[in-house]
Amino acid sequence: MAVYTEVNDDDLASFVAAYDIGDVVSFKGIAEGVENSNYLLQTTRARFILTLYEKRVEVDDLPFFLGLMDHLAERGLNCPLPVKGRDGAALRTLCGRPAAIVTFLDGVSVRRPTARHCAALGTALAELHAASEGFRIRRPNALSVSGWRPLFEAARGRSDEVLAGLDDEISAELAYLESAFAGLDLPSGVIHADLFPNNVLFLGERLSGLIDFYFACDDAYAYDVAICLNAWCFEPDWSFNVTKGRALLAAYHGARPLSEAEIAALPTLARGAAIRFLLTRLVDWLDTPAGALVKKLDPLEYLKKLRFHQQAGTAEAYGWRP
Repeated sequence: MAVYTEVNDDDLASFVAAYDIGDVVSFKGIAEGVENSNYLLQTTRARFILTLYEKRVEVDDLPFFLGLMDHLAERGLNCPLPVKGRDGAALRTLCGRPAAIVTFLDGVSVRRPTARHCAALGTALAELHAASEGFRIRRPNALSVSGWRPLFEAARGRSDEVLAGLDDEISAELAYLESAFAGLDLPSGVIHADLFPNNVLFLGERLSGLIDFYFACDDAYAYDVAICLNAWCFEPDWSFNVTKGRALLAAYHGARPLSEAEIAALPTLARGAAIRFLLTRLVDWLDTPAGALVKKLDPLEYLKKLRFHQQAGTAEAYGWRP
């Protein structure tokens, strides 16, 4: 989440008037993340999140995102619900941007996940994958293997400004991954694709909700697991915490058993997840406009994680127990 587009009081009042959600009490930008402009909206009736869609989000994808949240909520997953205006539409325009309001979920994201948090996340991820079955809209993953080289080309020649030799290291990894991913044939469906700790809410150690579905897409379920291993199971010194990995994998497997092919592919999928976030962070690091209310995320974090995955070899390195 972030703020790229500022919304003034008059525009906000006009926008909110299209809904039956009460009058505006307060309105505050949320400075986490890098993709869209997000605001916490308090009205006389409840709290909401207002999102203006920016950057990589295509207008044609918005029915997928909003429809998916409806679909998941109907099947018992605790996620935000798009709010429809008096005309029945959830998607409208604000300050020249596509925009929507969704319900606010109680809970906080954890900064230092424990093994118990990772276990709760593993169960919730499997439940998300199960709940998404039957969703009829399809959205290919634009940030999977076919999208990585274009991202690299956008940063090529400048990435060495971040770290000497980074161009060559990324180029070699892409050559490996393009070959390795071509041979994968894994169970697939709708995945979250961005389930970092800041997109998961807890009340104590109880997981209370999943948010921010704006990277959701169709891809391998185990790729979603690999993204979470990257996002949840490394310590601040970038060492992998095998106890957290074991908790996440065991909980996921308990709710949705992983196939032998998925287990064998975990190191490759984890490398793919690491290069995906390295590249998107690298492009954002180089291209985020001055003055944007957004915290740029360090791409080198994912280079360090990638180097771990390159040495992992098998799923046992992540705590998997047959």
